Amino acid sequence: MGAQSGKYLIGVYPGTFDPITKGHLHLIRRASLMVDRLIIGVADNPRKGPLFDLQDRCAMVQNDIDNMNEKGCEIEVRPFSKLLIHFASDMNASCIFRGLRAVSDFEYEFQMTGMNAKLDPDIETVFLMASDKWQFVSASFVKEICSLGGDIEKFVTPDVAERLKQKFEK
Repeated sequence: MGAQSGKYLIGVYPGTFDPITKGHLHLIRRASLMVDRLIIGVADNPRKGPLFDLQDRCAMVQNDIDNMNEKGCEIEVRPFSKLLIHFASDMNASCIFRGLRAVSDFEYEFQMTGMNAKLDPDIETVFLMASDKWQFVSASFVKEICSLGGDIEKFVTPDVAERLKQKFEK
């Protein structure tokens, strides 16, 4: 962590989190070991047509973070609606954490990292590979499984599962 280097390190882990999954939480735990403060940036991305509004997504992320019981790193949830690199800069972040599940994620992430480096070369991108347990978990798959009456309990926390079930009961 930054305290060892004499620097206070801030990182940003961005996402739509529609909804947050256990795979996201696993990456948050790992990222929190590398910085003194981790900001979970919940993107207001209407182009993606999220199932949950921004306030609900932030509340779900905050609830799951509150229940993680992680020690050491300060973790904060913040909504944002600007370019990620501008949000990271506004948060005084030195790095952006991105999760990779498969090779197919890499090309997009590689291009975004290159563009972000042109926009602000002082902010590094750190890639974290998803563990094999979570590689195939995505919010899109979780929503689809739930919408078709499947069991999502192993992919999301109980609070998120309940919120999803309520959405699809309507």
